[in-house]
Amino acid sequence: MLQQYKNILVPIDGSFEAELAFKKAVEVAKRNNAAVHLLHVIDTRAFQNVSSFDSTMVEQITEKAKDTVKSYVKTAQDAGLNEIDYSIEYGAPKAIIATDFPKKLGVDLIMIGATGLNAMERLLIGSVTEYVTRTAACDVLVVRTDLDNKTIKKPRK
Repeated sequence: MLQQYKNILVPIDGSFEAELAFKKAVEVAKRNNAAVHLLHVIDTRAFQNVSSFDSTMVEQITEKAKDTVKSYVKTAQDAGLNEIDYSIEYGAPKAIIATDFPKKLGVDLIMIGATGLNAMERLLIGSVTEYVTRTAACDVLVVRTDLDNKTIKKPRK
């Protein structure tokens, strides 16, 4: 029996790794006639230590996230994918990506970019990707290569 996925979750954070996951997810979805759910999580813990916190900061981050995710939606539609939606959530990315959203949408595959953190960052804060692979109840595919399955180096900024 051929495994077929119907609901694919792709966490998007604006990183190079997330973009690779998105591109592969579009192709997998087209082959499986599946829906793609893009998810951007704004980590509210990042605002806890900001002394001059105001709501305009959150609004700016939300608008930037919307613009990014909408461009992904257009790219997917231009590539022939019809079933694509997105959500912007607030909270702890690990729990939302690994458990909350998959339950809410009946996700059967999470396609997530390999961590963009260096070894010290992973030690101090932990990798979202690592957490998702350990705790998600559905299949998780960690994307490390391009559409030709070639490892590509992250572009320098």
